[in-house]
Amino acid sequence: MDKPLRSDAQRNRDALVTAARAVFEERGLDAPLKEIAARAGVAIGTLYNRFPTRDDLIAAAVEDRIEAGSRIAEAALAINDPWDSFAYLVEQVCALQADDRLLGELAVRAAPSRAIAKAQEHGHNLMRRIITRAQEAGALRADWVLEDIAFITWSHTRIVEATTHIAPGAWRRNLALILDGLRAEAAHPLPVPPIPEDQLMRALGHDPTGDDRS
Repeated sequence: MDKPLRSDAQRNRDALVTAARAVFEERGLDAPLKEIAARAGVAIGTLYNRFPTRDDLIAAAVEDRIEAGSRIAEAALAINDPWDSFAYLVEQVCALQADDRLLGELAVRAAPSRAIAKAQEHGHNLMRRIITRAQEAGALRADWVLEDIAFITWSHTRIVEATTHIAPGAWRRNLALILDGLRAEAAHPLPVPPIPEDQLMRALGHDPTGDDRS
C-alpha cells in the first residue's frame, strides 16, 4: 500500500497534474514537459521526481476520464436493436474524442499505464460483444473486426483537429458515411485482411529505447 504524500508533495503533484491536463489539451500529449513544470510552479526535477516518464504523467492526467469508454459500451449494450447499439457505440466514442482532446490523442497511442490498459481492455471486451451481436443479426458486415475501429478513431482524431475551429460538427458527416459503409447490405469484399492486434499495438507504441524527457 502506497504511503500518503506529505502535504507539500501532494500539492506539487496536484499542481503538476492540473498543469499537465491544461498543457496537453492545448498542445497535445507531446507538449514539452518543461512547460508543464513551469505552469505548475515547480522545478523540472520535481516533475521527474513525481513522474519519472512522460507516460506516468499522461496516466495521471487522464485517469479520471479513462473509464468513459466502458460506460459508453455498457450503455450501448442496453440498446435492444443490434445495429442501433453498434452505431450508438461508434458515434458516442467519436463524440467523446471530439470533446476531449486528451482522450482523442490517447486513441492514437499506446496506453500509458497497466491500469489504463486494463480499463481499455474491459471496454474492448464489451465492444466485441456489441460487434458480434450486430453481425449475428445480419446488420453489420461480417468481415469487420474490433481492430478496424482504430481506423475510425485515427481518422476521426485528425478530422477533428483540422475542422474543430471552423466546423466543430463536421466529423459527424464523415462518421455517417463510414457507418453506411459498415452496413451488411452495403458490404463488398475487402482488399486486404485486418491488421493483427499485436501489430496495431506496435504501431501505437513508442521506441522503447528513446528518451522521452523533453
